[in-house]
Amino acid sequence: MSDSSTDPPFRLARLIILILVGAIVVLGFAVIGLVIGRAAAPAADERVDALAASTDECVVCHRRATPGIVEQFGHSTMAGAEVICQDCHQVEPSYPGATEHEGYQVLAQPTTAKCQRCHEQSRHSLPAYVAFAGSGGLDESLLAKYGAIPEGGFNPDRLSERNALFALEGEAVTEFACVRCHSIGRPAADGSVGDCTKCHLRHEFSLEQARKPETCNACHIGPDHPQYEIYVESPHGIAYHTGGDRWNWSADSGTLTVNDFPAATCAICHMSGFGTSGTTHDVGARLTWYLFAPVSERRPAWQDNQARMQGVCLECHNRAFVDDFYAAANRATLAVNDWVEESEQIVQPLSDQGLLTDAPFDEPFDFVYFELWHHWGRTAKFGAWMQGPDYTQWHGAYEVLSDLAELQALTAEKLATAGGGE
Repeated sequence: MSDSSTDPPFRLARLIILILVGAIVVLGFAVIGLVIGRAAAPAADERVDALAASTDECVVCHRRATPGIVEQFGHSTMAGAEVICQDCHQVEPSYPGATEHEGYQVLAQPTTAKCQRCHEQSRHSLPAYVAFAGSGGLDESLLAKYGAIPEGGFNPDRLSERNALFALEGEAVTEFACVRCHSIGRPAADGSVGDCTKCHLRHEFSLEQARKPETCNACHIGPDHPQYEIYVESPHGIAYHTGGDRWNWSADSGTLTVNDFPAATCAICHMSGFGTSGTTHDVGARLTWYLFAPVSERRPAWQDNQARMQGVCLECHNRAFVDDFYAAANRATLAVNDWVEESEQIVQPLSDQGLLTDAPFDEPFDFVYFELWHHWGRTAKFGAWMQGPDYTQWHGAYEVLSDLAELQALTAEKLATAGGGE
């Protein structure tokens, strides 16, 4: 009589049972390991709330009144550095702009004077404010501060036309238009200038948020300065939109390399410490030209500015590429200057014969003359320097040429009507 354990059906059943038991044991160990691993290490995206155990009376009260603000500040690097609400908001009773709040004197919105105790002041300041409000309301101290920066010492007459538009449109509109961006440079009651929270949104003050191009997009858009739109279509912008989610947005300031940012952003080019260029809040410190002007001129220290900007470029590009690019962009800038100067020559007979009114923007002619340089001339120059071909061409050069033709026809019509032409 044979042993049943050696029968083929029995051996097969035993083998299947052993395989199943082994699989269950392996899976069990895997699950245990996964659970232990998760318990030992916090989630990668878990953020520390520096105010979680705070008994500060401001925090306790505002957790009830404005919990979103407390949540934001609790996750900020400022809270992590033990900056408290009173450091930014509390002032002496005599401080300009102080208001009473729960027994304290506070600033509802801290001024840059508060920020400057720890941080460098930005050059996103007086030039932006003067561009819409003019310099007439500045006291002697602010006038001196404005005159000490390059933009303050360079103010062609035609730039004042923007102020005329601000007055023409009226406060009911400009409160939601010009003021929303240009108030970044509005002087505060304590004499300090600027609004840091335009770029560093309160109360989280995220370094990542301040570095991303979308933050600049809040203001640097539109027909007169479409820097964000140009960036989007540039090689740098394409790299950002297709791979920026993998970049190191929270890297410590002054340590950035191509490993953190393999392509340029607005901040990398103009502000961040990168390559041989140190961190700065002077957004004009790396610019060669006054591109915002009708006829652009080189800035007073343009050679130094150029060296600083090229110190960024050379982290990714070779010297021959950078030199060739600058030479080509300089030629494009001069070509646009020539078109704007041509428009001035077209209009000059009207000025000579007193056929232009003193009132700004009171006829179609004024808008064409203004848009030629303020919208399309600027856009063509920005497009060239930022490598946006569509904005250099169709939103820039083409529109300039179109306005030149229209300006020529309008001028001839005015001269004929006045008996000064055929």
